[in-house]
Amino acid sequence: MEREPMRIREGYLVKKGSMFNTWKPVWVVLLEDGIEFYKRKADNSPKGMIPLKGSSIHSPCQDFGKRMFVFKLTVAKQQDHFFQAAYLEERDAWVRDIKKTIHHIDGGQRFARKSTRKSIRLPETINLSALYLSMKDPEKGIKELKLEKDKRVFNHCFTGTCVIDWLVSSSSIRNRKEGLLLASSLLSEGYLQPAGDTSKAAAEGLSDTPFLDLSDAYYYFPDSGFFCEGNSSDDDVVLKEEFRGTIVKQGCLLKQGHRRKNWKVRKFVLRDDPAYLHYYDPAGGEEPLGAIHLRGCVVTAVEDMPDTKKYDADNILFEIITANEIHYYLQAASSTERTEWIKAIQSVSRTGK
Repeated sequence: MEREPMRIREGYLVKKGSMFNTWKPVWVVLLEDGIEFYKRKADNSPKGMIPLKGSSIHSPCQDFGKRMFVFKLTVAKQQDHFFQAAYLEERDAWVRDIKKTIHHIDGGQRFARKSTRKSIRLPETINLSALYLSMKDPEKGIKELKLEKDKRVFNHCFTGTCVIDWLVSSSSIRNRKEGLLLASSLLSEGYLQPAGDTSKAAAEGLSDTPFLDLSDAYYYFPDSGFFCEGNSSDDDVVLKEEFRGTIVKQGCLLKQGHRRKNWKVRKFVLRDDPAYLHYYDPAGGEEPLGAIHLRGCVVTAVEDMPDTKKYDADNILFEIITANEIHYYLQAASSTERTEWIKAIQSVSRTGK
């Protein structure tokens, strides 16, 4: 049986069109032999595939002065592909993994993350792919459940404790400490995905271990059909329960109008379930003036916008492109605040499916 290519990295980026100077959000998957990109994360078939053999990557890329954190991928046929990340660390992480992938392809080697087996000291005899298939076995594997936390329902997922219990019962490990190492390796290689704030925070390095042996830390298999109830599949529908989520971040930003292109100060409230960014009149009023649906959106820092005047000299801007490709331009008070908003919106946009 032919082995599936390993998914090294995946996430939303903004990609420049091949013919026109248009930038659109795409779900990008870096594989061992190339890059696939999809219109949406849930799509089964990619819009395109970029082979990496003989390719080169250039970062930073200054070809588009008004767009920040762009990198250029030049393939063997001398075609250029441009991608934009949300912030500096995200761009550098993509560039690092793509460079490493190209190096392994050109050297005839398989991609392997040094951090997984070396730092975690995973025995070479352990086959993560085979272990993953055993975990997914309908009869003897880990049972996928419907779990509820903080008034949110997580479908097709399981707890960190269930994972460690299964590893112990299947004799894959000798104790729970070894189980944490093995589960962290499965998480690092993409065989497990975090669901919910607790497990996501640990995976992002905010805990002693990337994987948590806890009953309130949720995880799921990447191809299981996981989804978090409360997120609509119709991007044009505003949910009746759109105000039930936890407030992740709030504050005043400048927003560019869609018609007159003028800038106005608005109070923004970012909620996590469902993923909405509401904006209000800062002078008061309980009813929002509007809302930006964030599920599947892409957010990036920008230096300027076409066909509009700068609001002031600072010009600390960022752009939200929704799943149905509506563009919103916002301005923060400082570069630090802009990065905070970008990271918060990114986190919320990835909630559910």
